Amino acid sequence: MTYHAASREALAATELKLLDALSGTGKPARGRTKAAATSVELGEELFAVVRLLDREPGLRRALGDSSAEPQAREGLLTGLLSGKVSALALDVLRTAVTARWSTPRELVDGLDELGRTALLVHAERAGRLDTVEDELFRFGRIVAGDAELEQALGDRNAPSPAKLEFVGELLGAKADPITVRLVEQLVIVPRGRTVVAGLGELTAEAAKRRERSVAYVVSAGPLSAQQQERLAATLDRIYARPIALHVEVDPDILGGLVIKVGDEVIDGSAIGRIDELRRRLAG
Repeated sequence: MTYHAASREALAATELKLLDALSGTGKPARGRTKAAATSVELGEELFAVVRLLDREPGLRRALGDSSAEPQAREGLLTGLLSGKVSALALDVLRTAVTARWSTPRELVDGLDELGRTALLVHAERAGRLDTVEDELFRFGRIVAGDAELEQALGDRNAPSPAKLEFVGELLGAKADPITVRLVEQLVIVPRGRTVVAGLGELTAEAAKRRERSVAYVVSAGPLSAQQQERLAATLDRIYARPIALHVEVDPDILGGLVIKVGDEVIDGSAIGRIDELRRRLAG
């Protein structure tokens, strides 16, 4: 998601508030720490507010109008949500609406991103961030390869309960609950993104949470664990930072690898070398 300068500052300030609120720890309860439980609840509450503002353009404009007094925006928020969300969520939301956002839409985009952050914090603390990242990537590849599935998930005219049920059928017990919840929010409130693009953003956010960049690798055949380790170590040296691998098998490239890191593509496939030879001969 791209933000204007004012919105970037507002998002950074609100994210600091969010992370500070989640930094405490508590005694374990039902297998989870208090902080971990709170991060899920906070993420859910932020997602609920995003859905509300997505449905109510007048309210979205009122809360995101940077020309209005911050105290007025805070008063509107408090009157609307006090007693309906937790004190923690209300505190984060107050920080958000009293900040200066470039547009009301970017306020909602920011709240959506903060909800994702809260859920990814939970996955991180539970030691399941790798799993969530991998599941988001794999599901993204499945959707990208199935036009009918992408159309069904991205249908804005479909009722939300039906889409939630569909996501449950597709993922359900097969995926981590955090993965399922992130996908559910994406298909209900895509925020101008296609499902495939949104899943790519979520995968990148999970990787960023682990302070790693993502290398999308296409291989003619499966790579062993040892091969993946060597490739990751090589990319770490090339880019001078940790690199997370997401590997996809495509026999059509005939041999070798195609590696994409950000906007840079390293084409070491057999078909790529053939195409390069053809270009040289044609030139």
